[in-house]
Amino acid sequence: MRKRFPHYGYDDLVDLQHKLVTETLGVKHLHAILGMSMGGMNAWQWAEAYPDAMDGVMPVVSLPVKVSGRNLLWRRMVIADIRNDPDWQGGNYAKQPRGFVQGYQLLRMMIDGVPHLQAIISDAKAADGFMSAAAKQIASADANDLLYSLESSRDYDPEPGLSKIKTKLFALNFSDDEFNPDMLQILQHLTPLVPSGHYVVQNGTPDSFGHLTMAHPALWADHVQDFMKELGEPPPIQAFR
Repeated sequence: MRKRFPHYGYDDLVDLQHKLVTETLGVKHLHAILGMSMGGMNAWQWAEAYPDAMDGVMPVVSLPVKVSGRNLLWRRMVIADIRNDPDWQGGNYAKQPRGFVQGYQLLRMMIDGVPHLQAIISDAKAADGFMSAAAKQIASADANDLLYSLESSRDYDPEPGLSKIKTKLFALNFSDDEFNPDMLQILQHLTPLVPSGHYVVQNGTPDSFGHLTMAHPALWADHVQDFMKELGEPPPIQAFR
């Protein structure tokens, strides 16, 4: 549909997720919600929008504040790379614009960890290899899909409603995550506003992957296990028609 596809926000995504779970699948109550990155941001929103829908929520690699600072800046840079490319054709392109690849290379750098990149990129050849691999990763993707995804975070801002969250909440971030820099101390300042909330910031290492550590669950699965124990056994599954 190209540019004819309707623009959406995070609120729309969460509303549709809720409809899918409750109306299409017929699930009236969830034991837990775990979301990573954008899914983690959506998990904060679920906890506020549907406070009785689940026993617990675990947002991973996300922060409960509106997108701002460097997180907003890199998004705007990638959006500009796509929109300012003549090949984009106002969203009605016949071929993927080159700015899409350049924007993704920036994104790919941001989602990796600084210690990890320092360890694997020792010279210009390694840097070129990283960029080439990123270009191959994005070769089958779509520019508008990434553009819409980045722009959809414009309505995300759970901070004002944190104190009203009723469910148990466990936030997990990684100290080498450049998307959600631990130096801002946002989890430390805001998670205590959630009555039944706590957090862990796991230390990054040269063997972890910054934001992308989320794609390596062996590095953080113990935290999920601990949270499931905290929630206790879920109630028996009820059959539904």
